[in-house]
Amino acid sequence: MSTTMLKTTALSLALLITACTTTMDQPTRQANPEAAKEAFIQLGLGYMQEGETERAKGPLTEALKIDRHSSSANVALALVFQQEGEYDDAEKHFRAALASEPENPRILNNFGVFMLERERYQEAKQMFSKAAENPLYGERSRVFANLGLTQLALEDSEGAKASFERSLRLNARQPLALLELAKIQFAEQNFVGAWDNYLRFTQLSGQDASSLWLGYQLARRFEDHNRAASYALQLRRLYPASIEAQALGGANNR
Repeated sequence: MSTTMLKTTALSLALLITACTTTMDQPTRQANPEAAKEAFIQLGLGYMQEGETERAKGPLTEALKIDRHSSSANVALALVFQQEGEYDDAEKHFRAALASEPENPRILNNFGVFMLERERYQEAKQMFSKAAENPLYGERSRVFANLGLTQLALEDSEGAKASFERSLRLNARQPLALLELAKIQFAEQNFVGAWDNYLRFTQLSGQDASSLWLGYQLARRFEDHNRAASYALQLRRLYPASIEAQALGGANNR
């Protein structure tokens, strides 16, 4: 599993909170505490969207002063601390959010991503499995893709394959599932399936060293010399120090 891909996935999932506004006006404590709480949360999310995690903590903390059980404020603050590398604080707020809404698939999914990044794979699997049980969750395909990544980390290739296939049944344009399923199919020597899923992936996502290396190997197998040359060029130019770029020399000699 590519570190770059995992980080990219984790970041995109971490931003799946609630829709946020970007107004930076400081809320005032209103007669309606619920409205004040929501205003503080939206302000914190706006700062997060701008990459200003330090400034986000203030309004999110204010929201928790109004309602310490607010799952939205706790999740947002957990994501802030996760991004800053303050993992103990992040876990504390994830657990507080989950205590308020133990069945919420969004919280379970975000907490699962946190566990996956911390290499706590069994706990991540539990979070993703529970989140995936909700058939109405709008990001369920992403949950199954994350479950598949976790199963790969646990060396459960068959389980991972089933999860990626389930993800694609829910959303045929899920890039992470397409790429990881293509890698599994390549290892199984199902080259036609791998090539088809890989080409679909390239229409939906940017590439990292591992995906370019897979594309290079598949293109050579299908004698698509133009694509093979393009993937090799990108690999050498964008990721010259990668293991995959170093492997190009040996591959060209075979």
